[in-house]
Amino acid sequence: MKASEVRKMSQTELESKLADLKKDLFTLRMQHATNQLDNPVRINLVKKDIARVKTILREKELGQ
Repeated sequence: MKASEVRKMSQTELESKLADLKKDLFTLRMQHATNQLDNPVRINLVKKDIARVKTILREKELGQ
């Protein structure tokens, strides 16, 4: 996910996307703990996406 894509989303879309990403991260961590994770790099990608969404949410909050 690119920052330009995230900036086009509304506040509610961003909040729902953040919740989805957090659920994904939880499931990835559980899979990693039980040695069922195929691609461990995906954990870092999801973390970065969460950071991107949080940053854009904060920018929109300060901009209003």
